[in-house]
Amino acid sequence: MSTYTISIEPTNNASIVKFVANSFLTRSNSYEFKNIDEAKPSPIAQQLFYLPFVKTVYISQNFIAIEKYDIVTWEDVQNEVSESITEYLNSGKEVVTTTETQKKVPVTVYAESTPNPAAMKFVANKPLADGTFEFKNIDEAVHAPLAKALFAFPFVKEVFISANYVSVLKYNMAEWQEISMELREFIRKYIEDGKPVLSDEILQKKEKEEASSQQSISNKDLKDIDKEIISILDEYVKPAVASDGGNIAFDSFNEHTKTLRVILQGACSGCPSSTVTLKNGIETMLKDMMNGRVQTVEAING
Repeated sequence: MSTYTISIEPTNNASIVKFVANSFLTRSNSYEFKNIDEAKPSPIAQQLFYLPFVKTVYISQNFIAIEKYDIVTWEDVQNEVSESITEYLNSGKEVVTTTETQKKVPVTVYAESTPNPAAMKFVANKPLADGTFEFKNIDEAVHAPLAKALFAFPFVKEVFISANYVSVLKYNMAEWQEISMELREFIRKYIEDGKPVLSDEILQKKEKEEASSQQSISNKDLKDIDKEIISILDEYVKPAVASDGGNIAFDSFNEHTKTLRVILQGACSGCPSSTVTLKNGIETMLKDMMNGRVQTVEAING
């Protein structure tokens, strides 16, 4: 049995903090408990409600998110909560009782076109992944069972999984009207059968990569202007890009040339219209919001 570790992640809501595990806690369902009575199916949620500041407990995939009352600040209590969750998980007790996890929840998936004609976004009515996961080929998908299964289709070129959707990039050998219904039904049935979307190994690998990335960012010693740009990307650009089935990430900024370099993923990678979006959308926004301190935006993989 793997040893659980927990990382603490703030969210956009100052009252909510996520406690992210290095292994899955629940695969098929997400849960929200507003009080100790509602939390009967989850012993760990019940335990958390004994803390007087806990307002709501959310359990999904590999994390537990807690909304608190304003009687405390997270800085004062989050380490204690993290230790409590870690201790519980490593005791081997159930996160959610077996009878609850065996309930089959109907799954719906709809297909949505993206600005990239080679990419289609398949959106589910339940969360699939916390974070972004990109797979360029079947070898990269070794610890991502859903992506690996999709690569069995000869027309699937790349797979991108994030939040509640899967973006599929296809080869030109097939048209979407010929294959989208088949893919949509395959993904729907795969999720409804409770099969794993990602494995614990990929979470642990991502945890190491993010720690390494954070260390790399620390070593770079991000300047205030870099942090300002990242904040704008996160708040204004990422949600729009995600709605198109992709992701955008900060790479670097050159103050001398006023050039921002970004990484495009998912449906945005290789999209014919991505250059137009970068120039007419993101570049224009950053020029305006950064008062001319940013002049050019380039995709290093666009």
